[in-house]
Amino acid sequence: MTDQPNQPYDPYGQQQAWPGQGYQGYEDPHAAQQYTQQWQGQTWETQNHQAVSAQAPDPETAILTPQSPRPHQGPRTPQEPAAPAATDASATGYGPATVGGNARVTDAQRARAEGRSPIIEPGMQPAALTALLGLLLAGAAAVGTYALLVPLVILQAVTAAGWFRLNGMWPARQGIALGFAGALAADAALLVSGRSPSAILGTIGVWVLLALVLQLRSHADPDERMYGLMATVAASALAIVAGGYLAAAADAVTVGAVAVAVAVLARALPLPTPASVVVSLLAAAGAGIAMGSVTDLGTSGALLGAGAAVCALIGHRVASYDYPSRFVHFTAGVALPLAAAAPAVYVLGRALA
Repeated sequence: MTDQPNQPYDPYGQQQAWPGQGYQGYEDPHAAQQYTQQWQGQTWETQNHQAVSAQAPDPETAILTPQSPRPHQGPRTPQEPAAPAATDASATGYGPATVGGNARVTDAQRARAEGRSPIIEPGMQPAALTALLGLLLAGAAAVGTYALLVPLVILQAVTAAGWFRLNGMWPARQGIALGFAGALAADAALLVSGRSPSAILGTIGVWVLLALVLQLRSHADPDERMYGLMATVAASALAIVAGGYLAAAADAVTVGAVAVAVAVLARALPLPTPASVVVSLLAAAGAGIAMGSVTDLGTSGALLGAGAAVCALIGHRVASYDYPSRFVHFTAGVALPLAAAAPAVYVLGRALA
């Protein structure tokens, strides 16, 4: 191979540029229009800063044409799977996409995630329903034992359903039916035994064993079975304990149910929580005195009314916690204040009679 003398590079020569090969030294700006370059990847136009992408046309007629601002993506190979277009979840406020969809987030769960209190009180409408059911219990108790069964059975059914929904378990037809059946069995045992409170305790014991046997036959995970067992036992116990109105004296039921109705209505007033609690207890005590004056309890009705109101406010607080929703408020929020007050009505009624 013979040596050729080094000659300076002529920018105006008729040399063809190879693809991907750049020029060294000085380039005349007009010379770029005479040659073809094939770019690998994307380039950026210096005048308007828009992305341009090289295509692979005929080398004789190829020119650089501006493309859309979106960067060009070449064909994917099997070794390069398509990456999904993901956005920052913290920026959008939505969780990652799933095949089955995300479960609905309750107001309490959202409040807990935001660092706020998950306590959401039922409000005035559930309180009005509680007051109505309490007045029905009071009026039916004055009529007779069998008349009391009608509002009592309604209270027990709503208690069993509301407890499962309060724990986030819905639908739970088997557990609700089991709890309600326990309440009906307790009512029947009370009527047969002459309204003896031992019928309530005996029914609770039997239903705990029955719920345990049913959960042992389940094929669910151990944690899920334990959670279902606790919910079933608690719902059954609350529905059965509500039968304490049937075991209590008629005058005690009248005073206690009216006191609970007044206390829940006062608690629903738009007041700060400490002031609302104080107003509720005072209103319940006043209602106890008023109803005691028309019954044989007299002024001791104030103590019975205040005691029933304390238990009712505890039930009201439980119905406001963890999984509150409109359905929870109109089931557990309505029933739990009255169901929780039943033991106080029985015990204080026996003590003050």
